[in-house]
Amino acid sequence: MEIKKDILWRSYLCLIGMGIFAVAIVGRVVFLQQVEGNYWRNMSDSLHTAYMDLDADRGTIYSEEGRMLSTSIPYFDIRIDFKADGLQDKKKTVFKDNIDSLSRALANLFMDRSAADYKKILQEGYKEKDRYFLLKRDIRFDQYQQLRTFPMFRLGRNKGGLIVETKNKRINPFKLLANRTIGLARTNSQNVGLENTYDAFLSGVTGKRLMRRIAGGTYMPVEGYDIEPENGKDVITTLDVNMQDIVETALMRMMVQNECVHGTAILMEVKTGKIKAIANLGRQPDGTYWEDMNHAIQKGEPGSTFKLATMIALLEDGYITPNTMVDLNYGRWPINRRIVYDSEPHHLTNVTVKRAFERSSNVGMAKLVYQYYAKKPNEFSARLRKLHLDELTGIDLLGEGKPMIKTTANKSWSATTLPWMAFGYEVTQTPMHTAMLYNAVANGGRMMKPYLVNSIQEYGQPVKNFEPVIVADSICSAKTLNALHDMLEGVVLNGTAAKLQTPYYRFAGKTGTALIADGKRGYADKIYQSSFAGYFPADDPQYTCVVVIRNKPHAAKFYGGTVAGPVFREVADKLYALAVKKPRYLAGNGGLDSMMAMKAGKGSEWKSVAATLGLPYAGSLSSSNWVTADVKGNKLAFEPVKQQSGTVPDVKGMGLKDALYLLENAGLRVVIRGAGKVTSQSLPGGANIGKEQTIIIELS
Repeated sequence: MEIKKDILWRSYLCLIGMGIFAVAIVGRVVFLQQVEGNYWRNMSDSLHTAYMDLDADRGTIYSEEGRMLSTSIPYFDIRIDFKADGLQDKKKTVFKDNIDSLSRALANLFMDRSAADYKKILQEGYKEKDRYFLLKRDIRFDQYQQLRTFPMFRLGRNKGGLIVETKNKRINPFKLLANRTIGLARTNSQNVGLENTYDAFLSGVTGKRLMRRIAGGTYMPVEGYDIEPENGKDVITTLDVNMQDIVETALMRMMVQNECVHGTAILMEVKTGKIKAIANLGRQPDGTYWEDMNHAIQKGEPGSTFKLATMIALLEDGYITPNTMVDLNYGRWPINRRIVYDSEPHHLTNVTVKRAFERSSNVGMAKLVYQYYAKKPNEFSARLRKLHLDELTGIDLLGEGKPMIKTTANKSWSATTLPWMAFGYEVTQTPMHTAMLYNAVANGGRMMKPYLVNSIQEYGQPVKNFEPVIVADSICSAKTLNALHDMLEGVVLNGTAAKLQTPYYRFAGKTGTALIADGKRGYADKIYQSSFAGYFPADDPQYTCVVVIRNKPHAAKFYGGTVAGPVFREVADKLYALAVKKPRYLAGNGGLDSMMAMKAGKGSEWKSVAATLGLPYAGSLSSSNWVTADVKGNKLAFEPVKQQSGTVPDVKGMGLKDALYLLENAGLRVVIRGAGKVTSQSLPGGANIGKEQTIIIELS
């Protein structure tokens, strides 16, 4: 009995304990729900929600004339919330009533599946009650506009379950044109070109979107919790699409014709330094060409176009004049166990410096530099550095190669470094440096920084403008500059570019042909770099153009004048016709037919006419109240009208309006016969005027 009582007692105590424990659990549940409920609910939300980046719309890159070069196009991912209120009503009529018509509409729009297939897909998503069902990725804006009007979707998100996610894709409407310069905006790797340089302006400020985690580890947006992004600003470049097309086409033509490895062509506006076009083409494995690298800012040995810098040094230091004689030694000169060769064979000996430059003689340049700088080579280097050839140009493209002008402090300096520097070896430059130097010569000695962007704009209003930057007011004396102009034009008239000249306009420049090394193979494959640097028109330089092309090994055609030169000439021809501002010339025989009279003096009508039409004129416009204009030597020539108080004005050759004004203001009554210009007058010019006198003028 005692044992049974003990067991009963123990059971009783156990029941009491379990009751107390149950009460404690219920109490804890009530406490958690009522007292700490908000805390734990918020904790749950924090584990299942997160703010994710909401990309800003990237700004657009425009050409100078306002054409889109790179822009973002919206694309849309379409999802469905099958647990939306409208799709989970008790009767489920919204989904059932719309699925057939929606399936047909989707099939007609995308034409990738049948209506039956779309119906099956939608039914599966609905059956699973998927809250973030992916229907379609990357649809276009026009497709999205149609889709939002479809059955069920037109009810919106809460009733129709439509979820739209917008994203942007970067496109270049002109594809190849200036592709590497405009650049690439990439998600998983570094941007290049202007897309990289001006990324801080273009990218804008990222927004935030609250996303809730749902089944399957995916996230769906929580409405009403977006922090809107700040869209990027637009970049207005200096590039001109038409000019870019001209430059790219000319370069492409030669690249394909000669199966070149890669090439670049730069077009710069002389007065400002604006880059109007920049083409970079590289041969692809399949034989096509694409803008694979910005060769315009890659450094290398420039070759003979560097001889312009050599001439500046020698002329500025007063060692030579264009008429100084130099022995070309038949195009072969031994120096310190090496031999300098001229690129084209000849039988010339003593010629002027100007002729040596026109013939692009390596021997001539090397001899002159060695003669005058052998004992002070660093002075030659210092003169080159004054031309800013050892500095970055500052072009607004990242990755510009750092140039090199050697001094005796360089470890690679040797006994032949100095003479080889004279013709563009043992120095490194980018084609952009070459363009900057030749542009300075074209610009009267003023060196301009090359640049690619005019302004940053927001909603069409400038927020930052970029103006031309002067690197050096003058790179040389006026005397040296005149000599350089003459020599550069001489290259085209009498030198290595003689076959490129045209009777329609004058241009100036320099050819270059450089043998370049190919890695470990050295110079064995005979790979040549062809170049041409110059400006046009020669008498009023407006554009500088530099072309540099790397040829294939053992190319049959490789001289600068036959590979790079024709590209320059094609660009110059087309731009001379389309873009070059030309002086206005007048034609006439000096007879009465071309005589006119208008008031001169300050603010005269003639000044206004001449300025508006861009007409050249000679003679003063302020020496007389009235002047006549005639055509003499392709210019307007002005002569004062003989007019003395109390005498008859000479109005022969004038129009009726001018003649009447003068005669009536002189106190004469005028009788008019005929129409046109005055051919005769009844009272001669200079005769005294009587009281109330009448004059008859005849016009024809």
